[in-house]
Amino acid sequence: MARNKFDADEEIEHGFNPHIVMRLFRWIKPYRGAMVLSCLIMLLASLISLTSPWLIRMAIDQAIPKKDVRLLIVLAGILLLSTFVVRILLAQKLKIMTRIAQKIIVEIRRDVFTKLQSLPFSYFDSRPHGKILIRVVNYVNSLSELLSNGIIQLISDLFTLAVIIGFMVSIDAKLTLVAMAVIPVLLVVLISMKKKQHEAWKQESYKRSNLTAYLSESLNGMKVTQSFARQQVNQGIFNGLCDTCKLVWIRAVNINNIIWPVVDNLSTLGVALVYFVGIQALGKSVTIGTLVAFAGYIWRFWQPIQNLGNFYNSMVTTGAYVERIFELLDEPEDISDRPNAKDLPPIRGHVRFSHVDFSYEKGNPVLKDVDFTITPGMSVAIVGPTGAGKTTIVNLLTRFYNPEGGQILIDGMDIQELKIKSIRAQVGVMLQDSFLFSGTIMDNIRYGKLDASDEDCIAAAKLVQADEFIRAFPDGYKTTITANGGGLSQGQKQLISFARVLLSDPRILILDEATSSVDTHTEKLVQKGLGELLKGRTSFIIAHRLSTIRNSDIIFFVDHGCIVERGTHSELMALDGNYAAMVRKQTEWSRTDERQP
Repeated sequence: MARNKFDADEEIEHGFNPHIVMRLFRWIKPYRGAMVLSCLIMLLASLISLTSPWLIRMAIDQAIPKKDVRLLIVLAGILLLSTFVVRILLAQKLKIMTRIAQKIIVEIRRDVFTKLQSLPFSYFDSRPHGKILIRVVNYVNSLSELLSNGIIQLISDLFTLAVIIGFMVSIDAKLTLVAMAVIPVLLVVLISMKKKQHEAWKQESYKRSNLTAYLSESLNGMKVTQSFARQQVNQGIFNGLCDTCKLVWIRAVNINNIIWPVVDNLSTLGVALVYFVGIQALGKSVTIGTLVAFAGYIWRFWQPIQNLGNFYNSMVTTGAYVERIFELLDEPEDISDRPNAKDLPPIRGHVRFSHVDFSYEKGNPVLKDVDFTITPGMSVAIVGPTGAGKTTIVNLLTRFYNPEGGQILIDGMDIQELKIKSIRAQVGVMLQDSFLFSGTIMDNIRYGKLDASDEDCIAAAKLVQADEFIRAFPDGYKTTITANGGGLSQGQKQLISFARVLLSDPRILILDEATSSVDTHTEKLVQKGLGELLKGRTSFIIAHRLSTIRNSDIIFFVDHGCIVERGTHSELMALDGNYAAMVRKQTEWSRTDERQP
């Protein structure tokens, strides 16, 4: 898919929708009590701070003309005290809101990660991991300022505006109308810039996502990059992505920066008009104290206007990021439990595929009318050419995907009616690509059963012949490894992964090319452990090595999505069909390798 490229912009069909910002209140709701308290603190601080022009007016019109030093000292003391109280209140508000914002950010990030863990493989197959990562980290972080200050500041600014207008009207209604004459111009500018701002920041989110995706891809593929000496080429691609990010960011910021000069110039114009009209009426209906107090209020009037403009910028900017977060949260969970899904009880391991069809993309079938029955304890080998659908069969059994047609039953129960977690708890999967997590070797083995003892983990390792090489490390089972087993060979990683699966003690065991990276000597040792392990368990083994599959109870040869041959090794050799041809070819290759000097 095109969107699976690091440089493909992930277009969102809908435009900016204020309702997506309102969805944030789902996380805000649990903290509404603390937010109301913070809002009241902010409103009180605003109310106290708005008394200062009134106090100055009294000083100019009453205390100074009458030379009332006592009144002047009282007014100065009240002004000083109010300033001190306002600072304390604002500091307390900031403390409360910062704590709330960080709690909300944690909740959002948890919800996003929870969602990621429930999405089907197809979601991760269709987009670079860097584009997913940026949603969990960067885009969620961008909400912090909006949640910590923006919402409460918005309420406070609206209240402050109302109170200021009230004070201004009480002082002089005519001057109030003059001061507000430029507001319609500001509204026209904000409305006209809205679409451009949103589009600019949406483009910025696209390009930053592309950059993160390429960086993640480059780090994961660094060995390949250095092996093919592609450093200069990759550096050129990275530089190009950085330049693109810079250009779209500068464009977005430049559009944002149109707002505050407009507000600043309009505020200056509004004050100039007040002074012009006020001076004309000076000595008539307007006193010097009234004019000074009114000027103080009009400057304060424009401060919340500027704050509202900044909040608008922040909302538009953050809105582009919120879209990406909600896009992820709204992603349909194709693989999910049905409303009345039941837990899978302890199973015997009877598996039935009844005329199963499946395709990753419509019109391109991968499995066609797959039909078989496996009784408990049977070992099933699935072989065939690359891309024939072997792995898809076992992926359907574990409900990594849902079939498009037919039924899959475990012990007679349709797996579509069962809870996914309960299925996977009794089905162990060992993949060809063995992934290990950062931590100790013991931690990675215990991942298969978190309540397992050290002795249980060691027993599983011994069974798959991993104990010897693990103990050879200076710290043995406590040896710390990096993500995906850095410092271990591919064979060692597979053996540790093998022990992890065996520890979970599954009733159905799936081995998908599980021994492909193990040398011949180690494979023979593993086969001994497997012989005991597979007793009483239903097992599905996808492999190419003849030694891994020839002793299976039944072998399926899959080609073009169909089981074209089935039987034991001897039966299929007697059939002299596709399987027999594959065995002869493998035998010929083995003899050729033996003759190599």
